[in-house]
Amino acid sequence: MYMKVLNLYSGIGGNRKLWENVDVTAVELNPEIAEVYKDYFPNDTVIISNAHDYLIEHYKEFDFIWSSPPCQSHSKMRKNIACSVEEGKARSSKPIYPDLTLYQEIIFLQHYYKGKYAVENVQAFYDPLIQPQTVSRHWFWSNFIIPKKSFKPILDIKASKLIHCGFDLTNYKMKHRKDQILNNCVNPELGQYVFDLAKEQTMTVQMSL
Repeated sequence: MYMKVLNLYSGIGGNRKLWENVDVTAVELNPEIAEVYKDYFPNDTVIISNAHDYLIEHYKEFDFIWSSPPCQSHSKMRKNIACSVEEGKARSSKPIYPDLTLYQEIIFLQHYYKGKYAVENVQAFYDPLIQPQTVSRHWFWSNFIIPKKSFKPILDIKASKLIHCGFDLTNYKMKHRKDQILNNCVNPELGQYVFDLAKEQTMTVQMSL
């Protein structure tokens, strides 16, 4: 089965790396990161734009939507660093409001989108406002069941090379921190696992029609 997929906040494409038989439109705001994505997935359509805005304008055009909104404002690590700053123990990130566009997208997809979707994020420092499914170290909000499964973290940094999940940023010149870009990648095996479940359930629905 060939699926038309919208990959929001695509980064360099960790979640998309192992997808097959797909027509993918990837939306990434950072032009430097989008250029890396294009190099690894030259057959995908890459849109340099605000993914949140793109979703509401184009959601009807796709069979499956994956969204990975920015996780920094939700993460336990950043919250702990911010608390250390407030207590005078460190100089780093100040406290910030959690970015609730995450929940806007979940609610929107729940009520308006007819295809299969998966919204992915980190396990937050607060109780979730909408109950997610927990898979490996991630939270997922979706309209299909994602059975729990563990995935080993993959990180391979050798000498002057920056390599993660098969992506090598060594020779790219960019302002953005390369290690942060790589660490933001979703494990490709996890991305494939969720995509295959969505594909299977989409096929089941179509066969029943």
